[in-house]
Amino acid sequence: MLLQGKRAVVTGAGSGVGAASALRFAAEGAHVVCADIQSDAAAQTVRQIESAGGTAISVACDVASEAEVRQLIATAVEQFGGLDIMFNNVGIPTPRLGAALEDHTAEDFDRLIAINVGSVFFGTKHAVMQFKQQGDGGVILNTGSVAGMVAWGGAVYAATKGAVHQLTRAAAIEGAPFGIRANAVCPAGMPYTNFMAAGGLDGTPEALAAVAQRTADNHPLGRPITAADCAEAAVFLVSDRAANVTGVLLPVDGGYTAR
Repeated sequence: MLLQGKRAVVTGAGSGVGAASALRFAAEGAHVVCADIQSDAAAQTVRQIESAGGTAISVACDVASEAEVRQLIATAVEQFGGLDIMFNNVGIPTPRLGAALEDHTAEDFDRLIAINVGSVFFGTKHAVMQFKQQGDGGVILNTGSVAGMVAWGGAVYAATKGAVHQLTRAAAIEGAPFGIRANAVCPAGMPYTNFMAAGGLDGTPEALAAVAQRTADNHPLGRPITAADCAEAAVFLVSDRAANVTGVLLPVDGGYTAR
């Protein structure tokens, strides 16, 4: 029970890394606010948590809206008496898989920035304000990406994740005097999530299997990255076992960035 009694918000909790992390946080004893723009998906994650004996509520939230993120954190405080963990997990891919830099429109650019960077900024900002008000520290976890560490295509998406990484490190330094930690988990391609489907990946079992194999072949360990892999890293980073870990960008990449 690494997170016994902790109060956590997880954005994008309706699927993928968000759902897997919300389930793991609850299994470790946390009270979880499952936020997602798709309210039915968030509610489904809550039902899974409750059926396993955990505690959670669902909140519909557009994380690109500062007002909605502010209200999300206020809801966590109202329901559970405070906030200990803020997991800014939401992100969207390049609108068309394989799109080159020059293929991106101004609208593509604005949307990627608003969601991938804006949501992390809003979540971090208002979590820090709540942590300082409480006076006993707190933990911020962001979902970055190996794409923000090395260049492998998807230039605009990669740039947004680079911004997330720098925001994470800056928040770690600014928050340290107040007992606030900030880290990021950085996956490298997750074929079995809605994230890839949102970029235009054909969702047939054959297409997923082919992409999973190509992804695995790029990793020294030879396995594709799963949402569960990221959730395990997330549990560690938000727990007291990582009490002296801050400003870290943790690749979950099968060794890709170690080459």
